[in-house]
Amino acid sequence: MTGFAVSLPSPLLVTGGAGFIGANFVHRAVASGARVITLDALNYAGNRASLTSLDGNPNHIFVHGSIADRALVDRLLAQHRPRAIVNFAAETHVDRSIDDPAPFVETNLVGNFTLLDATRAYLRALPSTEAESFRLLHVSTDEVYGSIEEGRFTENSPFQPSSPYAATKAGADALVLAYHRTYGLPTLITNGCNSYGPYQFPEKLVPLVILNCLGEAPLPLYGDGAHVREWLHASDHCAAIAAVLAQGRPGETYNVSGSVQCTNREIVTTVCAIFDKLRPRASGKPHAELIVHVADRPGHDRRYAIDSGKLTNELGWRPEIALTDGLEQTARWYVTNAAWWRETHRRYRGQRLGLGQAAGS
Repeated sequence: MTGFAVSLPSPLLVTGGAGFIGANFVHRAVASGARVITLDALNYAGNRASLTSLDGNPNHIFVHGSIADRALVDRLLAQHRPRAIVNFAAETHVDRSIDDPAPFVETNLVGNFTLLDATRAYLRALPSTEAESFRLLHVSTDEVYGSIEEGRFTENSPFQPSSPYAATKAGADALVLAYHRTYGLPTLITNGCNSYGPYQFPEKLVPLVILNCLGEAPLPLYGDGAHVREWLHASDHCAAIAAVLAQGRPGETYNVSGSVQCTNREIVTTVCAIFDKLRPRASGKPHAELIVHVADRPGHDRRYAIDSGKLTNELGWRPEIALTDGLEQTARWYVTNAAWWRETHRRYRGQRLGLGQAAGS
């Protein structure tokens, strides 16, 4: 995996680095030459196997633990003296937040507060020159803005979260902004759109459809499938985060948007068409015949759209991977890395996971 075009601060503490976008970021950061300390609680979506190829690399240290563990966070900051923190640690799946909001409050709110307050104490003990160059980047979501019928949300749009997941992320964003304004903590926030790519937990839309196509299992689609999202390959998302970390202005928020809007049904049918060529069904029938519409989930936002003009104009970032190309690359990754997702299914058999779950976003 290639590195980044920008120079990253080093050492770098990455929380939630065994998750989907976090793992992609860690691989690219290490490839760029940064020394990375990864902290991850390894809950259902954190997968140690996503980082095992870095075992033995002198520029990577993995630590099993939670951002809500203040003593551990204090120890890591004192021991490794990072020049920046990138916080990916979060509970992220909307369906799970509807079933049980408590873990989302614990990680996304309490954990984020713990990390912020530990960082504030850490910076007080640093020489002024080191404290001034330090950055804490909080990775968030476009879902904090809620649904929009027309146009696009900007960084100044009000929060209108619809799900417990989105509400806890909005609360975390508010805490990050408050710590900058009250204490002068040098924070940055990115609000990203729907992403896809390697290492994504199989309950999410794209890997769910890929794995169900591989198994010729039904493809349950929420409602009419006309919910609109913007899509961004994880590699492009990580490049945006790196650009903000290296060049963003403290106290600012940057939206990270893909260049293409699609309905959930269009994403599903595109993946089906990819598998019609990549792995044709023995029956010769198209994979799209596996699509089954199911009852919509509560509070399902109809359309997300955010404006990333600020990120492009200030930092020069633009997505590089076309959606169809990225989806095909992702499909081939899951086909090639069957051991990775099979182990995930083995570990979480019996839980809400992947195969047979409704496809939504």
